[in-house]
Amino acid sequence: MSTTTFPKVAAADVTPNRRRGGDLRVMLSPLTVGATSGFMGCGHLQPGEYVSEHYHPYSEEFLYVVRGTVTVRLDGMPVQVGPDEAIMVPINVRHRIENHTGEPAMVVFHLSPMAPRPDLGHVDCEELPGPGALPEVGGPA
Repeated sequence: MSTTTFPKVAAADVTPNRRRGGDLRVMLSPLTVGATSGFMGCGHLQPGEYVSEHYHPYSEEFLYVVRGTVTVRLDGMPVQVGPDEAIMVPINVRHRIENHTGEPAMVVFHLSPMAPRPDLGHVDCEELPGPGALPEVGGPA
């Protein structure tokens, strides 16, 4: 019988980050579980909330909607994504995630591959709406 343990992270155990908007929680990353190929987390958007526009110079982003409906703006073009639907955001495509409905939305996101340094992972395109520091995922320094 193996004595290997496999890391597990509960969303409730991750401090929410609101700097880019909404309630974002990086769950599996180099910092949390020693991931080397990407990172994953979840986001909660209340009605009227959004994640500010940004792009990733090195990573694709995969976004899956668990509940609710969000509008994902890809280079300004709106795409509605509902429950049990997913969308891929290609490298270098500006994107913004918005909740224009009257219901809360929950999304799961995964980015891969990792940028060579954490500070190169995201490029913000608009003023950040929330307080505090940016989320940390770790990785090569």
